[in-house]
This record gives sequence, structure tokens and C-alpha cells, in this order.
Amino acid sequence: MPSVFDFSPASIAELARADAARALAEDVGGGDLTAALVDPSRRAHARVLARESAVICGAPWAEAALRQVEPGARIEWLVGEGQRCAADQVVLQVEGTARGLLTAERTMLNFLQLLSAVATKTAAYVEAVRGTRAHIVDTRKTLPGLRLAQKYAVKTGGGTNHRIGLYDAVLIKENHIAAAGSVTAVLQAAQRVAAQASFIEIEVETLDQLREALDAGAKMVLLDNMDMDTLREAVRINAGRAILEISGGVTLERLRALAETGVDRISIGTLTKDVKATDFSMRLKETP
Repeated sequence: MPSVFDFSPASIAELARADAARALAEDVGGGDLTAALVDPSRRAHARVLARESAVICGAPWAEAALRQVEPGARIEWLVGEGQRCAADQVVLQVEGTARGLLTAERTMLNFLQLLSAVATKTAAYVEAVRGTRAHIVDTRKTLPGLRLAQKYAVKTGGGTNHRIGLYDAVLIKENHIAAAGSVTAVLQAAQRVAAQASFIEIEVETLDQLREALDAGAKMVLLDNMDMDTLREAVRINAGRAILEISGGVTLERLRALAETGVDRISIGTLTKDVKATDFSMRLKETP
């Protein structure tokens, strides 16, 4: 695992190929028994429809899955990555052997339904805070084995990535503070790994902890489960000294009010944890 994932097109393509290979191994195993009933020389054309409005995300994964089963497939996206589609709109057309399209179908759609759902939900949260200083940030509450794919989807929806994992940044939480003895002690200890970390952030639950963290030189502070009045006071006390992030109890309904307290970031686990898949379907017909 790289210390920092760069989300470049080349890195995304490599990630998508690996994810697709695992997904196909899980689904196809030793062979698609049902697709084997179809003449291997028969060719077909298929259309993928979005049954609801969504931000399309997951094209590299869908293409990787299809290419691994049907290398010569013709692929045409009618809605680009990161663009919004309407309900019942055709977003993708593919052509290849009927066997290949049938075998790849579910894996392709699984990636599209998950990643488009994350991107669509993120876009709604980003829109809700538009005009404020707040950025919408993801968390580590992701599906095991698909974290980078889901974080890519957050970026596609206009959100910001938090740390990738435990290895690339420091996030000091309540139990770390308790184990170290105090806010000041744990921040001092964090300096020993500062060169390895993309950032050091500490979670506080009270204004007194915030003051102690700022006095100890904290540059990023996570304000955990604070009410509106306390959040506004925290912003006043901070006075721009550290990046302030909100976490806990964040809903779309109260998101705008939270953003208007003046915080810099709002981290939301539900972007990747509580995902309702976008509904896609594929319709296949034989090519004359």
C-alpha cells in the first residue's frame, strides 16, 4: 500500500483492474455455467440504464470488469464520469460476445451502483454547504477492500478525502488521550511520527480540551459531538489558529447550520457507510 494514494488516472486504472479481478474471481469462479449455454460465437449489444437520477461514478471499474472477461468489447459512455444522468437514461452502450457481456454484467453493475451512490450522496452534501467555508470530508467507515474505490467516489462527488488509513496520518481520539495521560502529552508524543504523517489531528470533546490543544500547538482539531452554541464558541476561541473539523451526529437536515458556524471541515461517515445503491439495469439484444 502506498503511503499516499495519488488518485491519478494511472493509479485509478491499476486499482480498478485489481478490484475487478477480485470481484470476478468471487462471482465467476471456475466459469459461468449459465452463460455457457449461449453459443460462444454469438455477438450482442447491451445498454445500461440508470433507473434514477445520479452522479455517474465507477467507469474505470466497470470497464476493467468487462475487459477482463471480454477484451475486445466496444464500450461507449453516453454520460461521463462525474456527470449527472436523468432517470431512465442510457448511460453506457457495450458490444461484444453475448457470453462475455452476460458474465461481466453483475460485476459491472455492482461497481456502478455502489460508486455512483457514494458520488451522488456526496454531491448532495457538498451542495448543501455551498457558499460556506466548510468542506465535506469522508471517513474510514468504508466497505472492507473497497476503501480507495469509495474515496475516489467521494472525490468524484465533490468531497474531500480524510486519511486513507491508519498509516498515512495521525488522528488522536479520546482513548489515545486517556492512554497518553493528557491532550498535551499525546500531542508531544505525536511529534515523533510527524515526518511520516500527512497531518496530525486531535479530537476534543470540550472547550477546555480545545484550549489545551491549541496551547500545545495543534494545527487540526476535530470537534466531536458539540452542540451549535459550543461549536460557535469553539470557532471564536480558535480564531483561525487551527483547522477545525466537525464530527458526530451530522445529518443532511442540519448540515447547513453546522457549516454556518464557521468550521473548515465536516466529516461524515454516512457518505460511504450507509449507502443506498443506485439502480442500474442492463438490457441485451443480439447483434445482427
